[in-house]
Amino acid sequence: MQHLKPHVVLVGPPGAGKTTIGRRLAHTLNTVLIDTDHMIEEATGKTCGAVFSELGEPEFRRLEAEQVAVALQQRGVISLGGGAVLTESNRNLLVDHPVVWIDMSAEEGVRRTQGDDSRPILAAEDPLAHFTKLLATRRPFYSQVADLHVSTDKRTPQQLVADIMAYLETTACSRTIGD
Repeated sequence: MQHLKPHVVLVGPPGAGKTTIGRRLAHTLNTVLIDTDHMIEEATGKTCGAVFSELGEPEFRRLEAEQVAVALQQRGVISLGGGAVLTESNRNLLVDHPVVWIDMSAEEGVRRTQGDDSRPILAAEDPLAHFTKLLATRRPFYSQVADLHVSTDKRTPQQLVADIMAYLETTACSRTIGD
């Protein structure tokens, strides 16, 4: 059985806009958005935050890796949870897929996620210092897997979707020409 490749995989920190941009991108591409956080919630009957809190990070990442493997066998826009890139098996699976890193500054991340108690990984006394550290830890992994890096700071979702579409059209053309 031949596995289909996703149109594009979105990675990035919590609050970067992967779901928002993913929905718009899926609409533009006339396809579906497959969100691995939503898949975890459907599989467990609980929010990702609750699963993370109850099981701890290692078990959550194991469950997440299972869902990432399933998602990457489907056709559509795939949105991965912010920490999915921390798992080596997930990074290895991304090698043959077009990956877009949706990024933002730590300040923007705090602004977008403050007061969101559904993300226990972001709970901290000093949210800016915590988010800065989270980005510093994850950025090398995002960079490793990404084919395209876009920032949501001071950019609209429409602008980002246009950038991603231009990239996808360019890579599709180069693959066709090179085949």
